[in-house]
Amino acid sequence: MKQLRKKIAFAALTMTFFFVVPSTAQTTAEKAAEAYRSGDFAKSIELYESIVVQGLSENRESADVYYNLGNAYFRADQVAQAILNYERALLLKPGDGDIRHNLRFARTQIEDKMDVSSDLFISNLWRNVVNLFDANTWAVIGIALFILFLGCVGVFLFIRILWLKKTAFYAGIVIFVLMLSANAFAFNQRNVRTHRKTAIIMAASASAMTSPDANSKELFRLHSGTKVRVTKSDGNWYEVEIANGSVGWIPKENVEII
Repeated sequence: MKQLRKKIAFAALTMTFFFVVPSTAQTTAEKAAEAYRSGDFAKSIELYESIVVQGLSENRESADVYYNLGNAYFRADQVAQAILNYERALLLKPGDGDIRHNLRFARTQIEDKMDVSSDLFISNLWRNVVNLFDANTWAVIGIALFILFLGCVGVFLFIRILWLKKTAFYAGIVIFVLMLSANAFAFNQRNVRTHRKTAIIMAASASAMTSPDANSKELFRLHSGTKVRVTKSDGNWYEVEIANGSVGWIPKENVEII
């Protein structure tokens, strides 16, 4: 793959949402990385998948593992699985440029090329700012801003120098607004990660129907690797919305939640 710019190596993460992986998993990751370097992508996939399964059983996830797994799947020509794992990595590290780069490249390999429904400028701006950092980083920023805000309050209440009081007053207002914004961004990131409402089409071809019934009318057809937003669930069916705003029902077996 052109410019897989991260080395396939597993690193322990220091953010609150990321957990240090036990030594046994690190050994497995080293074997997975070695298999990748030697061109045995099937073995690399198997090993990275075992790390993912172990992590989920212990209620932890790693963006690096998902990223490396996505690379292995891409090299094995399993583009839908690569996209799925890149998306999962991006969910954990939304500001990572390497993940975004490889995800964009992988998307060029899928069949469905749809026009995105127009969004308001403010919506795009909000999304871009929120995705600069993950929930933990925004929470840390919020705490730091809160401490600065308390400092401004202290200066305003206890310092008698007029220009300092005015500076502290106006700076406190700005810092307070930024603090609220950082906490809102942290909440948004945590909510997106906790309530996952997007999915990837895994089937080679999947028909979107007018209702959760195999005998209903087909509205459109999607192919592997396409990202959808899950809006409803009914039995063994998901109602999904695609980038251009079209909505239809697809069997759950044809999609996998990010």
